[in-house]
Amino acid sequence: MNVPNSLTLMRIFLIPVFVLILLIKIPYGDYFAAAVFITAALTDSLDGYLARKWKQVTKLGIILDPIADKLLITAALISLVELGRIQGWIAIIILGREFAVSGLRVVKAEEGIIIPASKLGKIKTISQIVAVILIILEKAYQPYIDLPLGRWVMYFAVVITLISGFEYFYRFKLHSDG
Repeated sequence: MNVPNSLTLMRIFLIPVFVLILLIKIPYGDYFAAAVFITAALTDSLDGYLARKWKQVTKLGIILDPIADKLLITAALISLVELGRIQGWIAIIILGREFAVSGLRVVKAEEGIIIPASKLGKIKTISQIVAVILIILEKAYQPYIDLPLGRWVMYFAVVITLISGFEYFYRFKLHSDG
């Protein structure tokens, strides 16, 4: 167990805390939920950076990190659907892509081929995180910005999610043909 893996585990342990705070009605709950979500999301960048910098990349980290990422986004999307803040189809598209790409990676890993995250995949992750934060904090900024900013960013995230999913399957097809 090293610091990067500990950060990944912390992200996993923050998920139920985030969901609980988001779903219960407490004063400033959205602010607290956003703070926990942001903290968890920041550990995603930090754990990978530290693992590479300190040469502490482990099999456990390679397995747990993407699981933690998907659990965080899954929990956020399902909670936002539960609260009526996003439509179910958005969660279905995003989560469907995550399962499909994860399955693709498992199949290719069995063949000895590692499909790393692409630039589009990273943009997808960032757009999803920003969209979730904007949706959670919508009531806070809406009096000042009379635009459905969170919804627009979420739609952008859905489009990028689909495009990056197609990119992974295109790369899979290239590896299968070559």
